[in-house]
Amino acid sequence: MRLHILFALAVAFAAALPGLAAAEDCVDQTPCPLGDRSYHVKVPDDWDGVTPMPVMLHFHGWARQGTLIVKHGRISGATRKRGVLLLAPNGLNKSWDFWHPGSQDTDFAAAIIEDAATRYPIDRSRIFVSGYSWGSNMAWRYACENGTDVRALLAVSGTLDQDEDCETAPLEVRHVHGLTDNVLDFPFGPDGDTTYAVSLWRNMLGCGEVTGTSSYSTTERDHFDRTVWDDCTAGSVTLDVHPRGHFIPRGWFAKQLDELLGLGS
Repeated sequence: MRLHILFALAVAFAAALPGLAAAEDCVDQTPCPLGDRSYHVKVPDDWDGVTPMPVMLHFHGWARQGTLIVKHGRISGATRKRGVLLLAPNGLNKSWDFWHPGSQDTDFAAAIIEDAATRYPIDRSRIFVSGYSWGSNMAWRYACENGTDVRALLAVSGTLDQDEDCETAPLEVRHVHGLTDNVLDFPFGPDGDTTYAVSLWRNMLGCGEVTGTSSYSTTERDHFDRTVWDDCTAGSVTLDVHPRGHFIPRGWFAKQLDELLGLGS
């Protein structure tokens, strides 16, 4: 019910200000206003202006804003080449409220999707929520509180506590984290268990034993060990780990979107 209210507010807000809902009024570095806040949009390169687009809502890292995200080669460089509409919220004080349940930023982000739907045709069956660092923590919080309509959570180097009491979960979780991250430490489990990093989602989605492991590389420096749980009661979980620190691995978002959209490598 909360999403219906947010949608009504977004539509009413757009209708109240002539021309606000026109897509060309806000794109790239020009923010889209939403109440007393704002977000940024990056449209795919080859969009035909008609076809509904998958959406990736991305939460920026600490001390950043959406202006960086819509020009970030590892984020918008992935979405714009794959027909995905990128939405980049601006956090209050360049940060996010993810520490406790009932985050004001969850409602704000949900309203962004509804507002964007008044400007662009979107494919609601393919809504991806992502984030890096502090923004990854926020993406986890969003999925925890409003994940019912999220096709996949794509999270980089940031989690919630694994014993968090979540109301919802996304259909699929894909998380990547560096084992030597010294900014947001890798959440090792007992005896150094690396699979503990996604135990919250494995429990939420009813996953059992590991169903697959593999290794892959996206560049000469970016190498990953992948663990998959896809024999779950609902959905699936994928954990990619690498031996390096706190950063967005080159090509990681591109690979996830290729796999989720069935585009191949």
